[in-house]
Amino acid sequence: MKIEIVRTHARQLAFAAAVALVGACASMPGMTNAETVTMVGTNEVPPVTTTATGSGTVTINPDHTVTAKITVTGMTATAAHIHEAAAGANGPVIVPFTKTADNVFEAPAGAKLTDAQYASYKAGNLYVNAHSAAHPGGEIRAQLKP
Repeated sequence: MKIEIVRTHARQLAFAAAVALVGACASMPGMTNAETVTMVGTNEVPPVTTTATGSGTVTINPDHTVTAKITVTGMTATAAHIHEAAAGANGPVIVPFTKTADNVFEAPAGAKLTDAQYASYKAGNLYVNAHSAAHPGGEIRAQLKP
């Protein structure tokens, strides 16, 4: 009887380990919706003529949490954020970024999309952009692709 209890316990531990491994794999960078973005002025609406560019990573997870870090060059950025709108249109800010260094912006800890915003993301209707004093409506932009 003791042997059977030990075998059952061993099976339970093996199952728990397998569940933990699946969970760990689901949180790996390759298993999220991480996207490398390249921001340019021609993606703005209307298009902006600028030598400024931006790059970084935006991750939108299935639980709707958002992490992002972008760096801009060739401009003095005053703000950066994620907006909700299709390519070719402008929309409201839904995730304002925090400036963490010179021309570096990050999504704040705990940033999360609503169900409707996540549906917009899945449809390709979110974008990230950076603003400057010269272009307060936005100087550089990249559409997010799920």
